[in-house]
Amino acid sequence: MLPLEGLTVIAVEQAVAAPFCTSRLADAGANVIKIERPEGDFARAYDAAAKGQSSYFVWLNRGKKSVIIDLTTEDGRRSLETLIASADVLVQNLKPGSMDKLGFSRERLMKDYPSLISCTISGYGDEGPYAKRKAYDLLIQAESGLCSITGGPESPSRVGMSIVDVATGAAAHAAVLEALIARGRTGKGCDIRISMFDVMADWLTVPLLNFENGNPPKRMGLAHPSIAPYGVFESKDGREILISIQSEREWKVFCDKVIDRPDLPSDPRYGSMVERVRNRKLTDDTVAAAFAQLPRDQLLDRLAKADIAFAEVNTMDGLSSHPHLRRIEVDSPAGVVSYPAPAAIVVGENRSYGAIPSIGTHSVEAALGKTSS
Repeated sequence: MLPLEGLTVIAVEQAVAAPFCTSRLADAGANVIKIERPEGDFARAYDAAAKGQSSYFVWLNRGKKSVIIDLTTEDGRRSLETLIASADVLVQNLKPGSMDKLGFSRERLMKDYPSLISCTISGYGDEGPYAKRKAYDLLIQAESGLCSITGGPESPSRVGMSIVDVATGAAAHAAVLEALIARGRTGKGCDIRISMFDVMADWLTVPLLNFENGNPPKRMGLAHPSIAPYGVFESKDGREILISIQSEREWKVFCDKVIDRPDLPSDPRYGSMVERVRNRKLTDDTVAAAFAQLPRDQLLDRLAKADIAFAEVNTMDGLSSHPHLRRIEVDSPAGVVSYPAPAAIVVGENRSYGAIPSIGTHSVEAALGKTSS
């Protein structure tokens, strides 16, 4: 039996953040009923990378039931009311104020269904000058300051995947699980409100505190602002390798066993982390010159034997064939799709994953298990 079997989750959702949360609830056995407008979740059309289907949609909607409900109609709103009345959890990330206008204010729902756990995801929260704004991943990356510390010295950059959406979905997932535990003790539901901006602000605590202490973070590409050497160096055969030297002991071992320069630690310019950071260009140039003399395989062998932290700078091609990439296979309307497995491994449990739904695969009654689909 899966941990959340027997629980019903109503997902009035679109795009990425809320679907990330509810996909994890579905993985754990919850009956997740995804409410889609007649034309479907617009994430269904984001791309066609997964056998002609959206990569976002196939990743974040496995194991759910799709119910078409037109919430602009009275019949549609009655159908949603029926679903919520049978639900343990409601997750929604519609435009701010949309659910209120439809008659589903959180205050009313918590009064009528006191055991319901309601989780609302928004861009900027309920109050403040930006509360009514639409918010998408890259907009919050920019507004939160994340872009300002991402990229190289020449210009800011977005993080290369939907980090705000995924982080927000993960925060919502954790909050819902906490609420389920609390309800098991008290019998009471709760009203959870999560903003994408708050999630990113939380994640940006370290650079923010450094800024407020007079040390604003700088964009450094694949380098570290306070550690050296910590960055990318190229082997003789043109392969990029990222290394991280965290201590003076590691620095001495690295100089002796990897780059054949046991003299460096006694040179005052390299003698401490503070000095290596102060003389970063000299430090990096010295390491780069040594790496340029050795082929990739020899460097990796030396680094591994010396127990120095390192990684190759891979592309998606490297990830696709990586020896540590675990995959799952999921049924979809276009056939089986293979993609990375969820990170958590429960020892002794061989978990399977539900199919990706076609639009409108279930009626309201069928989704609740009252009739066959």
